[in-house]
Amino acid sequence: MNIVATLHSWDGAVALFEQRSLPVSTYENLYEEDYDVHAGDLAIDGHLDLDAVEPDGTGYIVDGNLDVAGAILNLDDGCPALIVLGDLRATAVYLEGDAKLLVRGSVHVEAFVGNMTDKLVMIHGDLHAHATVLSSEFAPDLIGGALHGPVLAPDYLAPAPGRPTVAPETVLVPEVLRTDADDDPDDLRCFDAPGVHGGRLLRRIEAGLPVTLTARSTAGPATGR
Repeated sequence: MNIVATLHSWDGAVALFEQRSLPVSTYENLYEEDYDVHAGDLAIDGHLDLDAVEPDGTGYIVDGNLDVAGAILNLDDGCPALIVLGDLRATAVYLEGDAKLLVRGSVHVEAFVGNMTDKLVMIHGDLHAHATVLSSEFAPDLIGGALHGPVLAPDYLAPAPGRPTVAPETVLVPEVLRTDADDDPDDLRCFDAPGVHGGRLLRRIEAGLPVTLTARSTAGPATGR
C-alpha cells in the first residue's frame, strides 16, 4: 500500500496541528520526530495494516478525512502512529499492539476493538460503533464526544458514565462468541471481554466478514459490510 505523503519535521507537524486546532495535550504524547503528511482526504481500498506500512517518518498524518474500505489493524509492537485531522471511517478498528491513534473528528465503524494497554488512543469527536469491545484493561485515553452503540467489556472497565455493558449474544454474531469447548489461551488472544472469542473475532475482521448482528442484517453479498 502506497500513501502519497510529504515528510514534515516535528516543527512542521506541530505547526499543522496548531492550524487544525489539535490540542497540545494530544500531540505532546507523540514522538517528536518526522511525520509523513497526506494533504486532504484519503481513501484506502482494503485494510490499513499499521504493522505493515513503512512511512519515511514515525507515522502518518492525514490532513483531512480518512476512509478505509476494510479495517485498521494493529497486532504487533513498533507500528507507526496514525493521526487523522478529520473524521475516520472503516469497517473496524482492531488494536492489540502499541498503536498511537489520534483522531481530531469522529470515528465511524462497525466494531471498535481494543485489547491490552500498550497504546495511545484519543478521539476528540464521537465514537459510533455497532459494538465497542474492550479487553485486558484497555480503554481509550479520550473520547471527547459521545460513545454511540453497545459496549462489551469486563466489569472493571467503565467505558462511559452511566453506560452499562451488554450481553455479547445480543450484539455479536454467534461465530465470535466463546463456548465451553474454547480452552486455547493463545487463540483466545487473552480476551477477558465476557463471552468474546478474540481469535475468531480477529479472523472475521481480517476476512472482511460482519462481526455484529446489525452489520450482518444489512451486509451485501459482495462486500460483507
